[in-house]
This record gives sequence, C-alpha cells and structure tokens, in this order.
Amino acid sequence: MQKKIIVLTILWMAIIAAPGVAQNDFCSTGNKCVQAGEKLNFKVYYNLSAIWVAAGEANFTTRQETLNGKQVFHITGDGATYKSYDWIFRVRDKYETYMDMETLLPVKFIRNVDEGGYKFTNNVTFDQELRKAYSNKKTFDVPQCVQDVLSAIYYARNIDYGKYKPGAKIPFSMFLDDQVYNLYIRYVGKEKIKTKYGTFNAIRIAPLLIKGTIFEGGEKMAVWVSDDDNHIPLRVDSPILVGSIKVDMMGYSNLRYPLSSLIKKK
Repeated sequence: MQKKIIVLTILWMAIIAAPGVAQNDFCSTGNKCVQAGEKLNFKVYYNLSAIWVAAGEANFTTRQETLNGKQVFHITGDGATYKSYDWIFRVRDKYETYMDMETLLPVKFIRNVDEGGYKFTNNVTFDQELRKAYSNKKTFDVPQCVQDVLSAIYYARNIDYGKYKPGAKIPFSMFLDDQVYNLYIRYVGKEKIKTKYGTFNAIRIAPLLIKGTIFEGGEKMAVWVSDDDNHIPLRVDSPILVGSIKVDMMGYSNLRYPLSSLIKKK
C-alpha cells in the first residue's frame, strides 16, 4: 500500500507543482468564503481491481482565536484510517494552520504525521512582511503571500473562478518541508457531479501533480468544489501508482452561506 493516502489526498495542494510559473495571483485574495465554526467531513476510498474500499476519514474544523495579539483562523485537519484498515497501513495525521482572518495568509503551521510507523513533527512560523519562514531552528526566504499546505486549500476556496476562462492557470507559492514550491491550479470549468453525498453544481479544477509521489505525473487529478459562495471541496479523484483513490465530502456544518449548489441529496 502506498503511503500518505488520507491527508495528502484531501490536502491536494501539498502535491501540486508547476516549475516556471513565478507570478503570484493570490496576494489580492481576501476571505469571502470561510467563517469560524465551519466543519467539514470527508471519506476516503481506495480502489484496486475495480473494488472500492472505504479506507478512512478526514475532518476539518475552523475556530477563531487570538495569536500574538491578532485574530486568526485556527484550522485543523485530522486524517485517520479506519481500524479495520490499520493492518494494511495505519495513518493518524494532524495538520494545523493559523491564518490571518482578512488576508488568509498563514502565521503558523504545525504538522504531526504518523503513517505506518513513521512519525514526523514540523512547526513553522511565518513573517509575511519580512518574507521569512522559521522552521526547525532555521530561517528561510519565502515569496510574497506564501502559503502552507493547509492554508492553501482555504485560500484556493476564495479564488473568483468566474473571472477565468476554462484552461486558465492560477499560480501561487507554498512552503513545505523547508522548501518553496511554485504551484498552480488549472481551472477546467463548471460541471454537475454525483458524489456519495449527493448531486451538485460544481467547479472543476486540476492540480498538476509532482511525478515521483504516490501520484502519477501530469494533470490526472480532478477536484470539484461547490459552485456557490462556499467553494467547499466535494470530490477528489485521482489514479495513484497502485490503484486509485476517491475522496468525497460526507458532512458539513456552520457554513458561511447556504449550500445552494446541492441539487439532490442521496
């Protein structure tokens, strides 16, 4: 079984890259979609030999807190395999980001990984004005408006996809594992999508995958977000080196706006 099926599937921003795209269009993006109290639940499915197996879940919560005298969103993403799946590959991951409530730029990022016996912890503090990241007692230069792996998801939800034509690439930068990645999202267009939760009007985007991870290279991953003011992820679908994975939104609460993109619930 390949590693990092749960969280790095949901946190799809962690594995998309586009060398050569230097422009950063995210600096002007403020918060229009997210509010404190929001909760999202996802179920992860693994497919091998045309059989889909429910492998685990991921949950995301958003709280409002004070950090260094500033009001921030404290967003937590927890991913875990089901106990019945642990014998194949056990995952207990936790990601946290503290984001400025207006700019959605990260101030602090914490990652605790426990995957198949491999454990790793990383704490990063960002100084967005000085363009510095402090990680593992080292200081790194970072681009303007840099994101971490979790904040990037919430930042991407606030993109105004309506101003782009299908095929457009939307670039940004991310700091992960003490390295800066120049990344982009390709806007594919609008579609109807039927998930385990229901049928939705959706916006489809395609991140370009880094070759050499558990995912194949190229734009083979598809991500659908709700075509309403919330832009919550509805489905992630991608082949991996062995089989394929599917991630569906299965529950939500305290969204900022009504989930008007839902056509029919199952």
